[in-house]
Amino acid sequence: MLSPAEQLPELRRGTHEILVEEELAKKLARGKPLKVKAGFDPTAPDLHLGHTVLINKMRQFQEFGHQVVFLIGDFTGMIGDPTGKSATRPRLTPADVETNARTYQDQIFKILDPEKTLIDFNSRWMGAMSAAGMIELAAKHTVARMLERDDFSRRYRSGQPIAVHEFLYPLVQGYDSVALEADVELGGTDQTFNLLVGRQLQADYGQEPQVVMTLPLLEGLDGVNKMSKSLGNYVGITDAPGEMFGKLMSVSDAMMWRYFELLSFRPVAEVAGLREAIAGGRNPRDVKFELAMEIVDRFHGAGAGEAQKREFIARFREGAVPGTMPEITVAAPAGGLKVANALKEAQVAASASAAYRLIDQGAVRVDGERVTDRDATLAAGSTYVLQAGKRAFARVTVR
Repeated sequence: MLSPAEQLPELRRGTHEILVEEELAKKLARGKPLKVKAGFDPTAPDLHLGHTVLINKMRQFQEFGHQVVFLIGDFTGMIGDPTGKSATRPRLTPADVETNARTYQDQIFKILDPEKTLIDFNSRWMGAMSAAGMIELAAKHTVARMLERDDFSRRYRSGQPIAVHEFLYPLVQGYDSVALEADVELGGTDQTFNLLVGRQLQADYGQEPQVVMTLPLLEGLDGVNKMSKSLGNYVGITDAPGEMFGKLMSVSDAMMWRYFELLSFRPVAEVAGLREAIAGGRNPRDVKFELAMEIVDRFHGAGAGEAQKREFIARFREGAVPGTMPEITVAAPAGGLKVANALKEAQVAASASAAYRLIDQGAVRVDGERVTDRDATLAAGSTYVLQAGKRAFARVTVR
């Protein structure tokens, strides 16, 4: 186990903010395992790499000998997290929660050590709380404090309704920290308010306040928007190995370092060495291979990444595509360039409508990966090989 002084720089890596870092240093200096909590509402059945930023940090705490609690918010999931929403969020049914929670458990152990992970459900204590207990909890926070939250204040100012139960969400999430006696709570930057409520409630209940660690929201393949299934810019952790590898190779050279920082388990010094290698003339695509192989291995087993690398090289460096082809550079609008528009600009398709038909027919590939989504986009900052049918190719640089 690393010393506290050695742990702190690694734990700091990839974080947005630590509140309060001095308190974390003091907790670590005691030499006792910390209880580290992260909560997940089972709002969707599948996880993508954006979700794993937080889970990776949990794994790091595990490796340093600390107790990790993966808290499934089956109770809060039925309230509906109002964070970032402009309207009351639909609540999940108990059946939805049960199904999604079971899927989460199957997926998180691709990263976390099952022998060192405590899975808990906040219905265990919230379901047993009486109405009087809920009133006592609600009395520990004011409406004025709730309206300090950006999303609540915006809705209030614009006259959009805020249901009373939505005010309960931060309180219940905060009380989870009391029930677990958490030393540290992890969350995305959009959860800062809720995490700080946990600190306050622990103090109200006579506990030492937890340290809050916020993690950035990972940008998707477009390099602009938060990774999201609804935007189609995601890499799912259950994606097939070839699909996962191809998606990661499509990340721009600049965004690659963001992915190394938030997704890679390589030591900081090793990543710095890769940067120096590129500065010294190494091809960025070769370094991107390292990232793609590491992540494919993580979710599909040792050796899977190397196999996909060989397939990738076979397709693009051993004559599977023409040695020469038309090359163009296209400026991408915000959010990325649609594949259909890229096909049209490269004259691989006669029109955008013809490009959509080719996509519908399964005849379009980007860097060897079949495109099936009409709204698929190419991120700025990279070069792609587009293929329509068996013979039409173009190399498109998106800037």
